[in-house]
Amino acid sequence: MNATVNIFTEIPDTLHESLKTYLETHPDWDQNRVLTAALSLFLLQNGESDRRTARVYLETLFHHS
Repeated sequence: MNATVNIFTEIPDTLHESLKTYLETHPDWDQNRVLTAALSLFLLQNGESDRRTARVYLETLFHHS
């Protein structure tokens, strides 16, 4: 991944708690990696067929960023 953009957003507290729990048990993941993987997968599943999106998803999933 070449460039990054910071995004500030609010999420439900229950989702935040789930994310914190996940990150506590998966030390090789961080909040940015989880959100990047989730967003790129969402776009791929909902019609974004750009290969760059697929590349971001795979690099994030396999931690080759």
